[in-house]
Amino acid sequence: MFIATLIAKESLNERDIQSAIAILGGAGATVTRQSDVIDERVLDIFFDGDPVTARKHLEEIEGDIDVAVQPEANRLKKLLISDMDSTMITVECIDELADYAGIKSEIAAITERAMQGELDFEEALRGRVALLEGLETAAIQLCLEERVRIMPGAETLVRTMAAGGAATILVSGGFTKFAKPVAQAIGFGSFHANVLGEAAGLLTGGLDGPIVDSTRKDVLLQSAAREGSLSLESCLAVGDGANDIPMLQRAGLGVAYHAKPKAAQAANVAIEYNDLTALLYVQGISRDQWITE
Repeated sequence: MFIATLIAKESLNERDIQSAIAILGGAGATVTRQSDVIDERVLDIFFDGDPVTARKHLEEIEGDIDVAVQPEANRLKKLLISDMDSTMITVECIDELADYAGIKSEIAAITERAMQGELDFEEALRGRVALLEGLETAAIQLCLEERVRIMPGAETLVRTMAAGGAATILVSGGFTKFAKPVAQAIGFGSFHANVLGEAAGLLTGGLDGPIVDSTRKDVLLQSAAREGSLSLESCLAVGDGANDIPMLQRAGLGVAYHAKPKAAQAANVAIEYNDLTALLYVQGISRDQWITE
């Protein structure tokens, strides 16, 4: 049995519902039941059939409606692992930090290509960091205060899942100087990121220690699941770029959030219209169960 969850940006009407049911029928699925409309904009439709075909057809539904198709089993996840930049926060930290060095456009162009999967992640990261050599480390705190903003719904998602007993892990191809305060502000239980080289109050243009890349993110997901004696099916991964693809594919539910095309295609679910609280609805958690403070 599978569940198709419709999440409207504003409100879900009867026409939307009947359209989705007809689409599922056209995709060869058999609808067995449906929920009442939840919070005026969410509906669960339970069906038997091919989930891949169902998702493909449902994503063509008209309007600002996100669609999630998943097995009914293990719907409520026990581990959340998430990317940071452009996922849990609204910016790419390295691009904003580069603005303080006067080279944002140059670095942002490389970032975009790396996130699209057009460049080797580690090579692109080291190349961009090298361009920051000599920047005062004080710029990091300025960037945090002036540029870094939490993505809408991030705190509610993480705190609600944590309150329900889920492990929450922030994994970033960015930097610890950003990941630590962001993880603390949102409520993540742990974080992993890259370490910027510093000396005498300046960035050295290098990185210290191992790189958190796509492989490392995938490894961290698997090790966290083992440590928590959790099946991968009970894990939720979310990200937006090509370097998130391995963990999105590894987790029981991989969610591409306002993502690059390659990530959206690789994930089980692609959220385009709603904020991060959509991931709570996907798990069957309605607004009256959210932790908002």
